[in-house]
Amino acid sequence: MTRQEPQECVLLKYGELALKGRNRGLFERHLLQAVEHAMRTDGEQVRISRREGVLVLSHGLPRHELMERAVHVFGVSVVQPALRTACDVGAATEAVLLALAGKYGDHDRGARTFAIRARRRNKTFPMTSHELAAHIGERVRDVHGWRVDLGQPDVEVVVEADKREVFVSLERHRGQGGLPAGASGRALVLLSGGYDSPVAAHRAMRRGLRCEFVHFSGAPYTDPSSTYKAYALLRELDRYQGRSRLHVVAIGKAQRALATAGAGKLQVIAQRRLMVRLASELARELNAQALVTGDSIGQVASQTLSNLATVEQASSVPVLRPLLTWDKSEIIAEAERIGTADISALPDEDCCALLAPPRVATRTGPGEFEGIEGRVELAELVPKLLADAQVLTVGGTRSQAGPLA
Repeated sequence: MTRQEPQECVLLKYGELALKGRNRGLFERHLLQAVEHAMRTDGEQVRISRREGVLVLSHGLPRHELMERAVHVFGVSVVQPALRTACDVGAATEAVLLALAGKYGDHDRGARTFAIRARRRNKTFPMTSHELAAHIGERVRDVHGWRVDLGQPDVEVVVEADKREVFVSLERHRGQGGLPAGASGRALVLLSGGYDSPVAAHRAMRRGLRCEFVHFSGAPYTDPSSTYKAYALLRELDRYQGRSRLHVVAIGKAQRALATAGAGKLQVIAQRRLMVRLASELARELNAQALVTGDSIGQVASQTLSNLATVEQASSVPVLRPLLTWDKSEIIAEAERIGTADISALPDEDCCALLAPPRVATRTGPGEFEGIEGRVELAELVPKLLADAQVLTVGGTRSQAGPLA
């Protein structure tokens, strides 16, 4: 690399990962895998270089596309487009002037203020951070005539001296933060077609959970619209982890069996217990350590504290509820931010409304369901329903041939 050949790149900076102690290496490996997956391309490979607390992306894709992919990677706090150049004062100065010329013109002399923020990760660099900032600042003032303002400048230039190169940046973008996918284990998300569960899935993935997904349809008594919505939602969520799978379980006949067994006003809770029982058994098969739901206290009758406890007791693994204290407006706002709201707003035939009674019990206990669940013979029903499940993979094909449920 020479002074005449600064290269475009993108810096990915850690957030929470930087605070990790002895197990930081584990989190960094998961982050590297997540970035490698996000940057995968059929053409030239993106080069990923590791620095202290920083990943450097270059080649393979245009810089704007590198940034677009990087902002969806959990574990990355800052996405920073940059120029990289040789590790000396002259090269750093020329790279700053080149970056400014690219954005403002060669000799822009508008009434702007600026600041140079210099940092040495390489302490053998011949100038201190303050000296480097002063040296470059003087050249910028000579060329552009701008005034220095270290408080609230119009233009902020970041110069970072590493062991082998210097990085120059004029802007920085907020990343997803959180922890990289898989760093905290595996979970199974109960994904409906509504607003809540996709947002809950996003929050779970942001905490480092690698997620599988299960969707319950009311087939054969409902049409496939809820499954289509769930799959569309999964395509949006897949941007954050890749290689996502949706297990589709048709429970319409099981719901009718519960109603026939005399569930009455307990029907909705009985259905929820069935879903959680199925999901926990599927989680065991998938080596997932927890379930994730979009429950929010008091949002609907089935989500009273009493009913939530009754439903959870049907699970053999922990049930995580990231949105437990969120209200609906907060959930919808977050759905809009992560890109799932428009899909969730589409109409569908939701299995939860199938055979729902006029009034839903708000205070229940597990003992009330022993007779009902015994009459439908859940021990035999659960494995049969799971055996008939379909598996849809984002960008792939479906297994378990048959019409979509």
